[in-house]
Amino acid sequence: MTVPPRPPRVAIPCCTKTVGLHLFHIVGDKYVRAVADGAGAVPLLLPALGDQGDLEALLSGFDGVLITGSMSNVAPEQYGGPPMHPDAPVDLARDATVLPLIRLAIGLGVPLLAICRGIQELNVALGGTLHQKVHEVPGRFDHRSDKTQSVDVQYGPAHPVRLVPDGFLAGLFQRTEIIVNSIHWQGVDRLAEGLAAEAMAADGQIEAVRVVDARAFALGVQWHPEWRFQENRESTLLFRAFGEAVSAYAARRRLRAAE
Repeated sequence: MTVPPRPPRVAIPCCTKTVGLHLFHIVGDKYVRAVADGAGAVPLLLPALGDQGDLEALLSGFDGVLITGSMSNVAPEQYGGPPMHPDAPVDLARDATVLPLIRLAIGLGVPLLAICRGIQELNVALGGTLHQKVHEVPGRFDHRSDKTQSVDVQYGPAHPVRLVPDGFLAGLFQRTEIIVNSIHWQGVDRLAEGLAAEAMAADGQIEAVRVVDARAFALGVQWHPEWRFQENRESTLLFRAFGEAVSAYAARRRLRAAE
């Protein structure tokens, strides 16, 4: 009897968060469901253990990686930035896990989708820098959410972004401009070598990037396509494209294993 192939698996690295007196490794439900229902893959959570364990061995069990948004910021020592305010939220365990994981995934050709904090980590992992407070950069808009509003409003349409002509997203969406739910403090400052901008806000802030010479799907977006992705055309298309890349990678792995 022929055994059907297992469904493709997507690794979702965790954040660390203290709840009560205990430290937890967590991932938001919206990311888990977007991978399961939008990309058609099995989402599996990867603890933020930093340099403990063999990341390459762990990654060998996955067919894709989703880097999520987070309430925390990338620590400035990761990109040579000025000291952050002592009260600013950081997650050093996540930094120590995700930054090498991104480099490894790209090097191995594992499909990668990076969202919000994820695009910032993608830029830092490849040698770029960040604005710690985009809203304090001259000429830039205030991209932060209004915490007095409901979650639906906070994650609702925020502003348009212009898609780079002949870029991946412009081809995928068949649009020159889309409206995104982009909410963030930090943002791309100096773009890393090896990355190309895919979308820009009207104030010049980079809102999406791709890895230029990637062997597989490798994209970062500053907005939140995982939020009610099924209600948004572009979000649905993005997760479908990611899922297709993940499935294709899984199929290639099966062929190599059978040789």
